[in-house]
Amino acid sequence: MRCPGWWSARRTTWPCCERTASFPSLRAAISGGAALPVEVLRRFEEAFGTRLLEGYGLSETSPVVCFNRFEGPRRPGSIGTAVPGADLRVLDDRGRELPRGEVGELAVAGRYVMAGYWRDPAATAAVLRDGWFRTGDLARVDEDGFCSIVDRKKDMVLRGGYNVYPREVEEVLYEHPAVSEVAVVGVPDAAQGQEVAAFVVLTTEPAADGERLVPELRSWVRERLAAYKRPRLHRIVGSLPKGPTGKILKREVERLG
Repeated sequence: MRCPGWWSARRTTWPCCERTASFPSLRAAISGGAALPVEVLRRFEEAFGTRLLEGYGLSETSPVVCFNRFEGPRRPGSIGTAVPGADLRVLDDRGRELPRGEVGELAVAGRYVMAGYWRDPAATAAVLRDGWFRTGDLARVDEDGFCSIVDRKKDMVLRGGYNVYPREVEEVLYEHPAVSEVAVVGVPDAAQGQEVAAFVVLTTEPAADGERLVPELRSWVRERLAAYKRPRLHRIVGSLPKGPTGKILKREVERLG
């Protein structure tokens, strides 16, 4: 479980991360609930001197599917490998299994998967097919079995016929030293269908003073992302809407545009 304010662990704005602390009995920390930026993971481990292990699951899978193990190899930016008793497939839009390394919808089967939604056969049929639960998450699985969540299927931005995965853009922006939080969403655009928009919270400067950093952010992504992935709109905001667990609410962010 993440601590309140986990998104600021990468900066000195979180009081408990202003200096490196020693917790000799702390074996590891665990992250789940939303994709964890690699930069946040790195900063957290520097501050606390321990490993931060990311996992993945849903209420419908009771609730763990994948995990980076306490012992053995792990992959920062990955949700780890399937736990015993869970089987994974990556499917295309027609429900066909894709080869390792390709991006598609993650489906899960095994003893952890629910039997169905209570008294809602229509909702059950929409996500459970032949024993496989469709998660709604886009993912890839590499040759070693490590799974990486690319993004939520519904969050993908379709810009001028190209698929843009917001998480990839967010990872790049999180690496900028002035960025504390970021949410990338698609906004309607008459020419492209959707346009890529980045809503950014700065580490220290008030949002009103931060607009001067927009050209710098544009240059930052220009050096690191293909042209079609770059945000055309950068908006500096004081905060991002979040749910009770601290997860950024993308549907609410879209309304800010």
